[in-house]
Amino acid sequence: MEKYETHTHDVIVIGAGGAGLRAAIEASAQGASVGLVCKSLLGKAHTVMAEGGVAAALANVDSKDDWKTHFHDTMHGGKLLNNWRMAELHAQEAPDRVRELEHWGALFDRTKEGNINQRAFGGHTWKRLAHVGDRTGLEMIRTLQDRGIHTGVDVYMECTITHLLKDGDRISGAFGYWRESGRFVLFNAKAIILATGGIGKSYKVTSNSWEYTGDGHALAYEAGADLIDMEFTQFHPTGMVWPPSVKGLLVTEAVRGAGGILTNNKGERFMEKYDPERMELSTRDVVARSIYTEVQEGRGSPHGGAFLNISHRGAEYVKKKLPSMYHQFKEFAEIDITKEPMEVFPTTHYVMGGVRVDPETAQSTVNGLFACGEVAGGMHGANRLGGNSLSDLLVFGKRAGAGAAEYANKINNDVKVHDEEINNAVKEMLEPFENTEGENPYTVHQDLQDAMGDFVGVFRTKEKLHEGIEEINILKERGSQLKIEGSRMYNPGWHLSKDLKSMLIVSEAIARCAHQREESRGAHSRVDFPNYNDEVWGTVNSVISKDSSGDMNLGTSPLPQMPEELKKIVEGGYK
Repeated sequence: MEKYETHTHDVIVIGAGGAGLRAAIEASAQGASVGLVCKSLLGKAHTVMAEGGVAAALANVDSKDDWKTHFHDTMHGGKLLNNWRMAELHAQEAPDRVRELEHWGALFDRTKEGNINQRAFGGHTWKRLAHVGDRTGLEMIRTLQDRGIHTGVDVYMECTITHLLKDGDRISGAFGYWRESGRFVLFNAKAIILATGGIGKSYKVTSNSWEYTGDGHALAYEAGADLIDMEFTQFHPTGMVWPPSVKGLLVTEAVRGAGGILTNNKGERFMEKYDPERMELSTRDVVARSIYTEVQEGRGSPHGGAFLNISHRGAEYVKKKLPSMYHQFKEFAEIDITKEPMEVFPTTHYVMGGVRVDPETAQSTVNGLFACGEVAGGMHGANRLGGNSLSDLLVFGKRAGAGAAEYANKINNDVKVHDEEINNAVKEMLEPFENTEGENPYTVHQDLQDAMGDFVGVFRTKEKLHEGIEEINILKERGSQLKIEGSRMYNPGWHLSKDLKSMLIVSEAIARCAHQREESRGAHSRVDFPNYNDEVWGTVNSVISKDSSGDMNLGTSPLPQMPEELKKIVEGGYK
């Protein structure tokens, strides 16, 4: 076998978005040797696309806000399927994590009094989102990156991890390759933190960037960890629909938070029908289904969406509060949003499901494997509130870093990497070059995206989901026989062949969980089961695991019991 380079650290963090950077900073602060591995270049992580703000009960604008109200809103937003302890820790610790970012140099927008400004967002009782115009994620990444590179973290850019390695029942390292040269690389590690983001590229219309191929979900699954609640895929209500080259690109919820109004082709403000109290600031699942319904019933815009108008707020206000949106529509669609409406339609945005983790330490069901950010499940339940993702990655990024460093500190240096595992990983990665016949990975990927859109989209039925599962099984077979031309250098087809394996795993998990849950809850909408079924489904998580024969195992597990004092907060109707 060819030689490969080796790096050794106490903790390896896979993914350099907000969650990965915060985890790496914390693990390093706890004295661990940390390696940060990213698929793209440092600073290119998808967190930079987060626009609206970071949710934290700072109470700078609405003095009545507190962690209890934030907890209440998060639990109700998640339709009470959240891990209550994660939601509690998140609500309690988010303000400190935001103030910490400010201390590290983040330049938030300010109130007249000089405090961090906060804006309204769907599902939040009070104005809660700390923001930097509509470029909050970019400022967070800039701040965390600046902090991270000064704490002694070693960064490995343009490196894809393909396999996690184990010594018995615990993690011992990670194996991957350099995207530029195709050469293999081994990372010896006592602990690994997954911070790889979401699964959006399994769908054709998505706000997600090219990195979002479910890598962390698949790596955890293959290593024996549980995945929970994979049926809950969030379709953000407002993605661009025109021109086709930017279809799915995010139109931030901050547009609605700033007073944007949704209308159909009859000029009707249709959210009055679906949520007369909260209107455009209803939760994302409700707004997404409302837009979808209007279009399906023939009241859509010329390009098959709904109209979103912010022009009534005046040009100066729009350009100041929503500079990115103004430029995005001006450059891509030749639309001036200070004068005319946008056309929007739901776009695959976020997955609430992910790796089952311990709320305190963020450790998965596999010893030494941790997860934080979008790749971790439980925090958001059946539907995520806007802004909660950025505070989630700060709160649980810190906890994952601390948990992994503490775990690594207790492990002796006798964690072994086994040659057989590496040999199998190399063989699997080189197989597409050796196949004399086989499928083009681009064709299989296109067919997978079509299948997920057609059968596992915004609205679902038993028949469609069954058809989707059968189609995914066919695609798995096709995906196991791929043929790649050329060398390993600069070979995007080879990159996709690896990503395809991950996307097929997460797509099957989503479809199977959606087929199992016979109710509508949050982002999961079953046309044949339009109501909640609290008795059967309101008390359980869906669970995906890999069985001993290598097949996907599907089941449920009971939600952890919530303490009485927190039940009172949830039931108390905090306003």
